Amino acid sequence: LPAGGASLRLCSSRAAQEGINRPVIDRIIRVDHAGEYGANRIYAGQMAVLGRSSVGPIIQQMWNQEKDHLKKFNELMVAYRVRPTVLLPFWNIAGFVLGAGSALLGKKSAMACTVAVEESISEHYNNQIRTLIEEDPEKYKELLQVIKQFRDDEQEHHDIGLEHDAEATPAYSVLKTAIQLGCKAAIFLSERI
Repeated sequence: LPAGGASLRLCSSRAAQEGINRPVIDRIIRVDHAGEYGANRIYAGQMAVLGRSSVGPIIQQMWNQEKDHLKKFNELMVAYRVRPTVLLPFWNIAGFVLGAGSALLGKKSAMACTVAVEESISEHYNNQIRTLIEEDPEKYKELLQVIKQFRDDEQEHHDIGLEHDAEATPAYSVLKTAIQLGCKAAIFLSERI
């Protein structure tokens, strides 16, 4: 089940998927799976460094939600027969390095990383919601429900980062901009490759 208790019942039969915009759905599920995979690796890196610190339980709580998100996108990939991005091995390493690297700079830097990533992902999910509504909100009702719930969770993580002094990080705007540029590149590549 996705966070928030939303259920998604999908049939992997071709009949259940008639009339969907296959390229749009493939792209959405592929990139969201990659994003949730990357988020899991970021939180794993942060926990490796800060797991025993005062922010460890907060990072763990956010990571647990990301694990639920990844589980749901794993299920959606099977249900919709979408192949993962070939970049998963790279996102595995890059995500962990980003998480651990930001955490090595301190708790505030780890939270700045969270703010930057989650803001990018919330914006990305909002764009997908608009796309699916323009396509056919009734046809994609269940997928929209999942994406909206996950967007809300990501926004909550963003706000948690701000509450834990992300903006007090030295060179916060530079760090945030660099991470968000990386997120945009990751989104662009994962949608296509």
